[in-house]
Amino acid sequence: MSPVVTGEAVVLELRPAGFAARGLGAMIDIVAQLALALLLLLLIGNVFGGVLDTALTTALLLVVVLLLLVVVPVTVETLTRGKSLGRLVLGLRIVRDDGGAVRFRQAFIRALVAVLEIYLLAGSLAFLVSLFNERSKRLGDLLAGTYAMRERTVVPPRAIVTMPPGLQQWSGTADIGRLPDPLARRMSQFLAQAPKLTPRARQAVSLDLATEAGRYVFPRPPDSTPPEEFLRAVISSRRDRDYAALRRQRERADATAARMHRLPYP
Repeated sequence: MSPVVTGEAVVLELRPAGFAARGLGAMIDIVAQLALALLLLLLIGNVFGGVLDTALTTALLLVVVLLLLVVVPVTVETLTRGKSLGRLVLGLRIVRDDGGAVRFRQAFIRALVAVLEIYLLAGSLAFLVSLFNERSKRLGDLLAGTYAMRERTVVPPRAIVTMPPGLQQWSGTADIGRLPDPLARRMSQFLAQAPKLTPRARQAVSLDLATEAGRYVFPRPPDSTPPEEFLRAVISSRRDRDYAALRRQRERADATAARMHRLPYP
């Protein structure tokens, strides 16, 4: 992730796209441009075949090249706020260094520099520049103040904390107070990361958290209860109780709304 601080002092965690993804997206765009160029040349040949002289043919070719290499990329990138066909397929987007959407100026600079570093030099300059940049920026990105970010990221599903079987009866009668938000957050993070910890660190962290959480629980579970199971029982019980309280609150609100709709209106 790459932290970005906006003008409102909000920290955004954006994931820059790697060189391989950017290169594949560029190849898709180039193939689309070649296909469009072929269609335009066939159209011009069918419409003006045998009529154009050498000078006019050269001028039309220059117009087609300018259209495909500058006008079309700038227009598409400006209207779609940093998208292109290749980026759409791969889930990428060009954004400014502050995380905002690109505008015409950034798209125009990128397209002009791309003529040199991608088309004239076969991408060699873009490759060399991106190797020495942590966000895989090419020269056009450095000049325009932009970079490519990933829009589609795979978020692993969060495991649901379940009640340990041996503590179900205890949790039904225990008085578990509301945990402070920082403590509850640390407990949830620990339970999610526990399988990745070493046994020694896992035991030490679970014991510290269980000692801290024990101040809000009465009575304490049996002495033989492992600290990690105690944490799971506390988190699971608090979650179920909060959910039940919210459900009862929603049912009361729905019942009140139903009675109000049944009142006679003047």
